[in-house]
Formats: sequence, C-alpha cells, structure tokens
Amino acid sequence: MLPGVIYTTEWFIIFRMYDVLLSFGLIIAMGAGFRMLKLGGLDADSLRSAINVSVFNVFLPALCIRIIYTSAIDREALLVPATAWITILSGLFIALAVYALLEKTLSIGPREKGVLLLAATFGNVTYLGLPVLTGLYGYEAAKYALYYDLLAATPLLWFVGAPLASRYGEGKRMGIGDSFRTIASLPPLWGIGAGFVLNLGGIALPSFLLKTLGMLGDLVIPLMIFTVGLALSLPKVRHAYAIIPAVTIKLGVVPFIAYVAAMVLGLEGTALASCFIEGAMPTMVLSLLIASRFKLDESLAAFVIVVTTVLSFITLPFAMHFTHHLIR
Repeated sequence: MLPGVIYTTEWFIIFRMYDVLLSFGLIIAMGAGFRMLKLGGLDADSLRSAINVSVFNVFLPALCIRIIYTSAIDREALLVPATAWITILSGLFIALAVYALLEKTLSIGPREKGVLLLAATFGNVTYLGLPVLTGLYGYEAAKYALYYDLLAATPLLWFVGAPLASRYGEGKRMGIGDSFRTIASLPPLWGIGAGFVLNLGGIALPSFLLKTLGMLGDLVIPLMIFTVGLALSLPKVRHAYAIIPAVTIKLGVVPFIAYVAAMVLGLEGTALASCFIEGAMPTMVLSLLIASRFKLDESLAAFVIVVTTVLSFITLPFAMHFTHHLIR
C-alpha cells in the first residue's frame, strides 16, 4: 500500500471513530437533557426502567436471535467468551487485592467497597459496547458483543458479582441457587440459545419473521444509548477519591488484560479488536441496580458510572485507534 493511501486510511479511521463516538455522545446528551428537563412531566428513572424492561424482554432477545441465526458459528463462539471470563475474573482479583491494601487508607466501609469492586470489574459491554462495535466494524461485529456479554459477563455477574455484592451489602445474601434461577430467567440468554439452535439446526425461518426480528433488533442500539444518558447524574458522594483505583483498573488495566488474553487464545482481526474494545468499556449501568438491590452505596455507584462513562470518551478513541492496527 502506498504511503499516501496509508495516510488517507488512517485519517478515515480516525474520523470514523470520532463520528461514532460523537453520535453516541449526542444521544447520551439527549437522555441527560431529558432527565434534567423532565419533558412531559415524566420521571427519568421511571422512563429508563420502562425502556430497559422493553429492551431486555423484547428487543434484545430479538436481536440475539437474528444475529446468531445469521452469523457463521466458529471457534470464536468459544474463544471470545473465554477471553471475557479471563478478563473479568483477572480484573476482579486485581480490584480485590488493591482495595484490600487501600481499604483503611481510603476509609471506606463494606458498602463502598462492594460498589468499587463491581465498578472496576464489569463494563457496559452491551448498552455501549454493542453500538460501538457495530458502528466501527459493521453489523456482523454485533455477535462479539453478545458472546462477550451473554456467554461470559452476564453469568459472571450473577454467579460472582451479585453474590459478592450481597456479601458486602446489607440485604439478603445471594446463594448459588438464586444465581441459577436468575440466569435461567434472562430473556436475552433464551434469545441467544434459540439463535444457536436455529443456526446449527439449519432451520429456515420465513422472511417475514426475519424482517420482524430485524425491525425489533434495530431499536436496541438507540434505546440503549438513550438510557445511558437517562442514568447519568452527579450525586454528592463522601468517598469520591476512592474511585480512582477502580477507574484506573477498569479503563486502564482491564483492556490490557483483554488484549493479552485474546492474543494468547489465538483470536485475531475483528474478534481480537472487539475483545479489546469491550474490555475498555466504562462501568456497567446495571451496577446501580445491583447496588440498590443489596443496599450498597448507590450514590457512589452512580458517581463512578458517570465518571467512567465521561472518561471513556477520552480513552476509547485511543483504544479504537490501536485496534485499527489489529485488523489491517
């Protein structure tokens, strides 16, 4: 390739990165503006809850079925989740070690520590990761977000994250049976399972049904991005400084772990780049609900979500620029 072509391609990729992020940023800003202005007299939290219920139970399962049904099923269906398992568990162990050392210095209690461990470990890999991957690499890259989340992040959240949160919180302890029941009841997991069955079974779906799934799935990305904005607020917190290790681990250390794990497992191209990008996602919005359920410090949870989300618009362009060299 000629040097001039390389230069042009580099600038095109950079423009595309910022084009994707700016469009997402505008939708997030609309959600945040809706929250502040309370348009139509609607409460932002109630609206966000209604949208999340609709997306989680209808639109996202439809997207899962369509994407998995129309994708080529290969070794990446195992290697991407394996990368995510290694990444998330490694991030959690690092966070546990760091906050065990700094707990007294930071003067934080169990309710704060539980929030910070979740914040350092679990990223917004679907609500933000899915649209970022499809915006950068096309619709076919959506399967990597689903593999990463539904085959790894979600099971780990309910088998490890939630029980850990219940241990540090003041609510009811969550046992292994509770984890299994929760996971078994998640519609997106049923959707991805149905997609695998239909795909591997060679079952032909009628065109009108595929079109319906496509129309429902197309609503997922804008709605998810909008709800990120609805969730953003600036609460008053007593331990703002305590989030620094969690933010550093989530936005700095975890992406590196994801990259190394994906490389070691043999992933390459878009799959490798997608794992790196997913590792670089900010703290998941769902951690706020986990904090509420197990009576952790909700204000601190909301604060760290805001901080990592805002900072990700600075860190993600660097991650995206790096991944360009992985798929050349």
